[in-house]
Amino acid sequence: MGKYRIKAYFDEAYPPVPEKSTLFWRKFVPWQLIRFIILNVKMIRIVVGGHS
Repeated sequence: MGKYRIKAYFDEAYPPVPEKSTLFWRKFVPWQLIRFIILNVKMIRIVVGGHS
C-alpha cells in the first residue's frame, strides 16, 4: 500500500468559474431574445441562399 500515493488535484484540473457579468448576460432574457433572433436570421440566410 505504501507504493501508491494519492495526489491532490491541481487548480488547473478544475473548470473556470464564470464571472458575475457572464452569469448576468446568460440569464438576461432580453439579451437571449436578441441572440435568438440573430441566430435565426443567420440560419434563414443560409437556407434561402442554398435554395436559389
